[in-house]
Formats: sequence, structure tokens, C-alpha cells
Amino acid sequence: MTKDIRIERWSGAALEKFIPELARLRIEVFRDFPYLYDGDYEYEKKYLQTYVNNPESVIVLALDGDAVVGASTALPMKFETDELKRPFLENGYDLDDVFYCSESVLNKNYRGLGIGVRFFEQREAHAEDLGGFKHITFCCVERPIDHPRRPADYVPLDQFWNKRGYVKHPELRTEYIWKDLDDAEETPKPMTFWLKHER
Repeated sequence: MTKDIRIERWSGAALEKFIPELARLRIEVFRDFPYLYDGDYEYEKKYLQTYVNNPESVIVLALDGDAVVGASTALPMKFETDELKRPFLENGYDLDDVFYCSESVLNKNYRGLGIGVRFFEQREAHAEDLGGFKHITFCCVERPIDHPRRPADYVPLDQFWNKRGYVKHPELRTEYIWKDLDDAEETPKPMTFWLKHER
């Protein structure tokens, strides 16, 4: 690790060159608790193409020299999947008012340096540049307290998110399906949204 870490916003076709590296990083990070994702490289490349193809999306990159050590994705909610849009529609939100911060992944060696804060700042700045949003949101998986793979020293990020101005909204819930490590098949996982209301 060097101290020459750059945080940059990228959009569109310029992202193509980063896709293989981003796919590998996502699989590496999401294997850890609480996601426990048994990743698929080809699926990840296809998923990331969504951001390349959408002119209103953004991927915030953390770069150490030429190496991608972290990334954070976001786009307007109206372009997201039906699973993500459903709880907002059912609760009376106008999707044009909602900006969705998808995921953040960061190499373990670069945590604790304030990069996670910068990821939120840059995604929110992108939403402001696009204009017209009343709410910024993200969702996280809900795992039981007694989950067998929960590390003894695991600390949820609730306090970190609260400090960024986000509040948990239990009424905004959905399910996403993926295969956990060691599982034979995919299963649905409960996901809860956090919201920040823009002035």
C-alpha cells in the first residue's frame, strides 16, 4: 500500500477497462460476512456492465497507483431492478426522486483510512450534479445475530451510516437471491433500506 490513493468518479465507456478488476474485487469482498456471497465472475462482469451502459450512473474508484483497491456504485433508482423499486412504489415514493447507492467494496488493507466516507461523499455529489433527487438510499442484508458465520468481532456499520445522515427504514424491505458460501443452491435474503433526505 502507498499513500498515493486517489478517489475518482467514472462513468460510461471509460469504465470498460476496469470491469475485470472490479469483478474480482467484488467477489473477494462479498465473500465476507454479512454477504457470504459465493461469487460468479461472469455474472459480476455482466452486472457491472449496467453502470457502463447507463449515462446517469457512477462508479467511484479508489486507486493506488494504477491498481483498483476499492469501488462504489450508484445510479437513479428508476433504472434499478423490480426487487429494489417495489418497496418504494408500495410506500408511495416517486422513483424519480430517489437516488440509489448500490454497493461499496474495499480491499481489507485500505480500510480505516476514510475511503468509505469519500465513497458516500462522491456518490452524493454525483446525485447533486444530476439534480432533482429528494432521497438518497442504499440497502443492506439482514443476518440473524446467531448466524454461524458471524465473526465474534463483527461490528455492524449502523453507526457509520448514521453519521453520514442515513436512517434505517424497516418498512422499506425487499429480498435478493444469491448462493451463500457452502450452500448448494440460491436462497432469498432479506434486505433493509436506509434513507437520507435531501434538503
